[in-house]
Amino acid sequence: MTFPSFGEFARHLESVGELQRVTVEVDPRLEITEIATRALKERKPALLFERVKGARFPLAINAFASERRIELALGRHPEQIGEELIRFAERLMPPNPGALWENRSMIRRLVSARTKRVSRGISQEVVEEANLDLLPIQVCWPGDGGRFLTLGQVITEDPRDRKRNIGIYRMHVFDERTTGMHWQIQKGGGFHYHRAEHEGRDLEVAVALGTDPALLLATVAALPEGIDEAMFAAFLRGAPVKMLKGKSISVSVPAYAEFMLEGIVPRQERRMEGPFGDHFGHYSLAAPFPVFHLRRMTHRRNPIYPATVVGIPPMEDKYLGDATQLMLGPLARLIHKEVRDVWAYYEAGFHNLLVVSVEERYKKEAMKAALGLLGTGQLALTKCLVLVSAGVNVRDWKAVLGEIRDQFDPHFDFVLIPKVPLDTLDFTSFKMELGSKMIVDATQKQRPMKQRATERPVGQIKSLDRRILDVHSLEGSLLIVKVSADGREVIENLVGRDELRQYSMIAAVSDDVDIHDQENSIWGIFTRFDCERDVIFTEQTMIGISPVYKGVMGIDATWKKGYPDPLRMPGEVVRAVEERWDRYWQ
Repeated sequence: MTFPSFGEFARHLESVGELQRVTVEVDPRLEITEIATRALKERKPALLFERVKGARFPLAINAFASERRIELALGRHPEQIGEELIRFAERLMPPNPGALWENRSMIRRLVSARTKRVSRGISQEVVEEANLDLLPIQVCWPGDGGRFLTLGQVITEDPRDRKRNIGIYRMHVFDERTTGMHWQIQKGGGFHYHRAEHEGRDLEVAVALGTDPALLLATVAALPEGIDEAMFAAFLRGAPVKMLKGKSISVSVPAYAEFMLEGIVPRQERRMEGPFGDHFGHYSLAAPFPVFHLRRMTHRRNPIYPATVVGIPPMEDKYLGDATQLMLGPLARLIHKEVRDVWAYYEAGFHNLLVVSVEERYKKEAMKAALGLLGTGQLALTKCLVLVSAGVNVRDWKAVLGEIRDQFDPHFDFVLIPKVPLDTLDFTSFKMELGSKMIVDATQKQRPMKQRATERPVGQIKSLDRRILDVHSLEGSLLIVKVSADGREVIENLVGRDELRQYSMIAAVSDDVDIHDQENSIWGIFTRFDCERDVIFTEQTMIGISPVYKGVMGIDATWKKGYPDPLRMPGEVVRAVEERWDRYWQ
């Protein structure tokens, strides 16, 4: 089933018990965030808040926050789409009549992968005053710099060749007609603005709020640069995406959207944007970004404002991100024939931890694949890449740790890449968009099997350092220690201990991390260390200009002075939502 717009999708969710209407008034400042995050963790339906304080329009959230809702949005499981794409691509290289006939349904879908210009659409049914204050825009977290549009699909065109890009970027509301435009590193809209600014031109921009689910998922997907998200959405839907001429700009806009915002981003204008509680579970700090000026606002009759919230996982982006990598991940095999599977861990904010399985045909081919992937599109923002052999389940963290335990020797299998681009949201190097990466090669080798670590009692390990509060061992490979202070000193102590030499890795985390919960421990480790500064080994020496590593890898993943704070909701908001919880579900 396909849906022409977000409103129709929301109504379908309600008809199958996947959406709850909330009739009591709610506050867009913090209360909606607390309700939505708690509802997701309790596996509740999506929410449609009919009465949002200070706003004229209802707000929907968590519309894609479950595997079932993702399947309803796409009409099938995203993994099925990924396998269809890779089978089609592999079968038709080179093309032949038999393969064309066998894949005729896929070819019909590809023929439909286009846009269609129309003269009218529901997104322009009502021409509204250009005033963002009419919308139920949230303050998501207490340390945020203000209200933020969180699910706006920003549409730009390349100033030279008019190729379209659609991306989701947070928009910090400064007043009723201006917002920030958070174009992060490696984003298509940012590339268009860079070119426009270089040519001395302002950039026309449209922002769609509440498109059909296929276009939303295509917007989230990390498509190769130059691939039109609207075309990919048409492929997913099996029907063209209808587009309209903008009311005040030359950029084409979706004919079926709940709201459309039209405006410009002027050249050479910057304004401090943020802070904002972001995907890595911490605030991204304020920094200068381009500014969006609203010229025209239109909407359908009786529109629904779409929203999302991000933070310490799990959040709705878990389901959106996993769906898009299930669809597009298999395509890595087209570029890198040795690659069998890839998986970016949502627990680490996706970019911080990528596991790749490889079928090696010669020694260290896996490392070649890793270096290639680190230069490919959005994967170029990966911080930690772990290689395993074909047949290992890249989505099973314990299986991956088992391979590191048995196959990883830092002398041969660890590569540090310093002073390279990183995700804009990564704060660990203290330098925006610059940092370091590391590759851990845990593919199978023709070496003697390492002796496995003897599990030691918690009390025995805690006695090694008075600053250790708790200990958890995973697969005899990763030892996680929760510490009260001085993470670096604790790690330096532990990696030098003979009784712990059989571990491959020891990570120190701060006392806000639940080391016995896999989801929280992955978040607590991989969002809080810089590879170049915070990774050490039992022995580190130099041969010429090349570092040599031996022994246990230590990771100081503790929160450090200068890091932004992790996201926490004030106790009074949590208690207020707890007191009203049953009323939301009446």
